[in-house]
Amino acid sequence: MSELKIVLAILANAGGVGKTTLTVHLAQALSEMGLSVGLIDLDPQRALDVFCGLPPADYDRSIAKALVKGQREPLSFIPVWGSDRIEICQGHPAMSQMADELVVRRRGEYALADRLKSSPTKHDILILDCPATLGKICENAVAASTHVLVPIQLEMKSISGVADLVQWLIGITEELQLDPPPPVLGLVPSLYDKTKSIHRQYLQQLPEVAQQLRIKVYPEVRDSAEFKNSSALGLPIQKHRPKHKASQDFQVLARDIAMLSKEKLNA
Repeated sequence: MSELKIVLAILANAGGVGKTTLTVHLAQALSEMGLSVGLIDLDPQRALDVFCGLPPADYDRSIAKALVKGQREPLSFIPVWGSDRIEICQGHPAMSQMADELVVRRRGEYALADRLKSSPTKHDILILDCPATLGKICENAVAASTHVLVPIQLEMKSISGVADLVQWLIGITEELQLDPPPPVLGLVPSLYDKTKSIHRQYLQQLPEVAQQLRIKVYPEVRDSAEFKNSSALGLPIQKHRPKHKASQDFQVLARDIAMLSKEKLNA
């Protein structure tokens, strides 16, 4: 990994918890702070294509091709949303086969980290949108990252699963001998509906869970139909409905990451 930039892995051990929603809106918030952001779609489902309003990428221009053994070409990034500060390296279904190949490849867990080291990108911050299955692709994301961020849905399954995710992360960082291991930057409660008592109850309990895990809790991201409306147009909500309250839900998190980026550059 580059020592001069933040590489943020968005990790969860379940689908539908808001990983891609967090990825795209955090990227937009960071770009509005003047930072350049690169998105890498590691999920074979390539949900980022929909959220970014892009047609599927050819294999040769995807992250799957970039991780082929012996590949030397720089990662292929394209701009999104008319911004010169946000670019994406698109995913591809072939990432599923790549995950199998990485199991038997020497340094398979470090394939992404090695590529980012041999072909550094120009971005201030890289955000890795990871699949929900904690396999070789996620191990690559952890090995390549400087920090990890965990979106969490306010439901029993997601709350109880976060401890398992942290234990998995600790185990992987020890096994891969990452020095330093990427810290968990925080939990991000997602899809919060204040009209649901169960959401209010879990949101109230979450700080205690996080304290036991020694992890910070960021402000919740609300459940809003405007996120779906925005993604249907291939836009972040900050561009589709900039005055909507939900467009401000990522500001605290973005400010923290911007500060980390500044500290890293000045170190």
